Amino acid sequence: MKAVSITEHGGPEVLQWVEAEDPAPAAGEVIVDVVASALNRADVMQRWGLYPLQPGWSPYPGLEVSGRISALGEGVTGWQVGDEVCALLTGGGYTQKVAVPAGQLLTIPKGVGLAEAAGLPEVTATVWSNIVMTAGLKAGETLLVHGGAGGVGTMAIQIAKALGARVVTTVGGAEKAAQARGLGADLAIDYRTEDFTQHGPYDVILDVVGGDYLERNVESLAADGRLVVIGLQKGLEGRLNLAEIVFKRASVHGTTLRTRSKEYKAEVVAEVQQNVWPMIENGTVQLVIDRTVPMADAAEGHRLMEAGGHLGKILLLNEDHA
Repeated sequence: MKAVSITEHGGPEVLQWVEAEDPAPAAGEVIVDVVASALNRADVMQRWGLYPLQPGWSPYPGLEVSGRISALGEGVTGWQVGDEVCALLTGGGYTQKVAVPAGQLLTIPKGVGLAEAAGLPEVTATVWSNIVMTAGLKAGETLLVHGGAGGVGTMAIQIAKALGARVVTTVGGAEKAAQARGLGADLAIDYRTEDFTQHGPYDVILDVVGGDYLERNVESLAADGRLVVIGLQKGLEGRLNLAEIVFKRASVHGTTLRTRSKEYKAEVVAEVQQNVWPMIENGTVQLVIDRTVPMADAAEGHRLMEAGGHLGKILLLNEDHA
């Protein structure tokens, strides 16, 4: 098979389409012939050397795929060779074939194309596990989503609205603000010209930014508010006023889905299949795709993501398996 290899740490040009060894399924795994994968911010961090690989992880980037099952490992039940699926991965999505624990497979939602479905697993699992399973967002509460134009942001806006929450989001520019409102955001704040702290308090904040947003996030929380930090785009350090935490009875969570156990990921995937897939199938929630590029030209996809002008997901199409 072929795969996108990170030949050294650096810019998009270090991504090369190379020959690689075909994977074999371990017990409890299947092999998926990959039709498409999708870009995530963690892929960019891995390329720069800022997301160290753990033992047993694939050296190839890519946290989600869609495709067709071509082989079953020992003990796998409920799936057959030829089934069309999408899957949540720890890595290895930028390839023509990938081994996946069976518990991390999802069916393709009705009305969604096979290639398009590659953009669903990571973003839906990230949103559901953080705003529902971790933060416990409830109907009638207010959610602040930072980065409302990205893959996570566009999905979080829609799922939170479907759950009955009021949704506020930060975006860069008037055009993205209008797009966020079109997805259901009650208020879209242009972070270049407005201060999101002036529109709180917020019961739950989903933060992909990190850095100096920490202090302002905590300042903006309501009593019993919950801040979930899942990204570090603005840095690793921020100030924390403990008095705000204590007197508001607030909580701050730092999470990453990639390093979780396969058992936890299977739990998340099952909840997503049960709760989010019906939202997609009835049209309440839609995957927002900015564009598709050939997997062999993954470097171009990374350039687009780092430029920051996209809305929603960027997909990588494996043209040999389309």
